[in-house]
This record gives sequence, C-alpha cells and structure tokens, in this order.
Amino acid sequence: MKQIVVFIGPPGSGKGSLANLCVQKLGWVQLSTGNLCRKHIAEQTPIGKEIDFAIKSGSLIPDTLMTNMVAEWLAEPHPQSYVILDGFPRTAQQAKLLDDILKNRFKGVTFTLVKLNIDDEALIERLSSRVVCQNKDCQAVYSLAPGSALQPKKDMVCDICGSPLGRRKDDALETVRERLKLYRNHEEELLNYYKNINHPVLELTVDKPLEEVFEDFKAMMGL
Repeated sequence: MKQIVVFIGPPGSGKGSLANLCVQKLGWVQLSTGNLCRKHIAEQTPIGKEIDFAIKSGSLIPDTLMTNMVAEWLAEPHPQSYVILDGFPRTAQQAKLLDDILKNRFKGVTFTLVKLNIDDEALIERLSSRVVCQNKDCQAVYSLAPGSALQPKKDMVCDICGSPLGRRKDDALETVRERLKLYRNHEEELLNYYKNINHPVLELTVDKPLEEVFEDFKAMMGL
C-alpha cells in the first residue's frame, strides 16, 4: 500500500460508482465502512459487538471505534498499491484520529483527498432515480434515469447477482433534502479541518456521465 484515496461527496455523488471503476479497471482495493461494520456485526467480533450495541441503543457509532476498525483493516496485508476509503472519514474528529494513525503507523503512505462537486438539485434528481440491489451481499447501485450508463440490463433486476432491485427508504424526497442538509454541515467541518492543517483537496466535477468522471479522475491523478 502506497496511497490512500478518500472521496468526499454527498449521498448520490457517485463515490461508490467511481470507486468500483477504480477497482475494476485500475486494480485498486476499496474499503466500504458500511460493509465492514456489517461484517464485524455478523462475525460478532469485539468491535462488531460494540457497533451493534451502539446501533441498537440508537446512538452514533463512536468516532474512535470507527477509526480503530478502519486502522485494523488497513493493517491487514493488501497487495494493491492504492486503497480507497469509502464513507470515511465523515467527521472532523474521525479525520483527526485517522491523521494521527497514518502518521504513527503508516509512514510513507500518501493520503489524497478528492472532493466530488455536484449541485444539490442535481443530486436530488439523481437520488430520485436510484435503485439498489436488494441482496445484502451485493448492494449494487443502478439508475433509472433516461440515458444513464447505470441502467440495469433487465428491468429492476441486478446485472451482477440477478436479485430484484428496489428503492432505499432514505431516497424519499424530503428525507434526501434532510440528509443533504446534515451532510453539508459535516462536510464543511471536515474540509475546514483539512484546510487548517494545510492538506490539499483535489476537486472533481461529477455532474456528467460516469465514464467522463472516471477519465477526469485518472487525469487528475496522473494515471
């Protein structure tokens, strides 16, 4: 592992889709903190038990616990040179904890931040067209928007595993607006943290077809 890449972007900005292309076409490895949380819970690891308790008690998962989980995963052997962190860090506190861990335990690893830029109204339109594979082990994301490259080959059927597709409850219009409002507050705090420690943030416009975004990203990274 020589470089960690973090995509900073709101729900629906295409973080997961861009990460998947990096995995498929560049041979990178992706860490989804959501999937990792579910894995720990299913295996009833010490971290999983703490996460499960926090979720069932209606509490937020502590930043220290999330960061320790990510650090544990990063410490595992990864033959790939590039690692994508998907969904982490989300808060300024997580960013600080991760920064400390990288300095102390992963010296020599480059840390690159990429901010995905898209207007909120475009996001709302995009999320209203989003459907997701209902297989919990797959969770592939598709779009029903006309002309989208992410349309499923068969109507409401996952291309990957053949399971039915469905909408997420949190993609309802009012829920989306509230999620975006909450996200923007966290994003501002996160970007202010990196600004204060003079860490550069690359900016990528994502209100365009995914393949174009991917080509822009590769050019930005010098690939």
